Amino acid sequence: MKMLTGRDKSMIGMVHLQALPGTPRSKFGPVDIEEIAVREAKQLAEAGFDALLIENMHDAPYLNREVGPEITAIMAVVARRIVLETQLPLGVQILAGANRQALAVALASGARFIRAEGFVFGHVADEGLMQSDAGELLRYRRAIQADRVMVFTDIKKKHSSHAITADVSLGETAHAAEFFGAHGVVVTGAFTGDEANLDDLKAVARASHLPRLVGSGIAHGNLERYWPLADGFIVGSAIKERGQWDRPLDPVACRRLIEVANRLRESNS
Repeated sequence: MKMLTGRDKSMIGMVHLQALPGTPRSKFGPVDIEEIAVREAKQLAEAGFDALLIENMHDAPYLNREVGPEITAIMAVVARRIVLETQLPLGVQILAGANRQALAVALASGARFIRAEGFVFGHVADEGLMQSDAGELLRYRRAIQADRVMVFTDIKKKHSSHAITADVSLGETAHAAEFFGAHGVVVTGAFTGDEANLDDLKAVARASHLPRLVGSGIAHGNLERYWPLADGFIVGSAIKERGQWDRPLDPVACRRLIEVANRLRESNS
């Protein structure tokens, strides 16, 4: 992950934006959404995270690959402010699978990467059938001159059925993501907060040279087990109050997690 943060192992903290205008759970206006997100981003930066990732997770239920221009616009404004005020590498994910819009936000804001869904191989998500989009996405990336924005992609992603690709292994999916031009692969458990399978990470390491990121289930109590097997760790639920992704940040949990990461760095230096 040196290409992103300058470190071999990177801790990436999640900023879950409040429900955006027009979505069923929306209760804040754009200014309040921005202020809450920036406050959390600063807390994560102060705790010692190496990078940040913003996501519209409160917007459930999600649309399949499409979001309104109001979502893209507000996320771009919030992302730009976070980039300026934290000086940390920032990533963008727009649910569900709105990878083109995430690229546009990253280009406008100075964010460094996107987290993409459905990059290779189709699957059935909560939102319905999601076709793969690597070809279209990377052509769009070139067209808008966003080549500096990296694409980290989930493989066999959580909250999805992969029965239609049951004959394609996780390792083969990772290999395809590398062949199609991804910059890193994200391995998760079956749902938000669920631990990733250690054997899955080993299989991906055998099949691909791409950096591996763990995208769910990381906490201070299990980080040591995952440390040798991954290059990046995206953390959301474990750094929130009561370990619930939709609760406010827990500063104690943030510090405790980074303390473990720093101890592991020192012991392996």
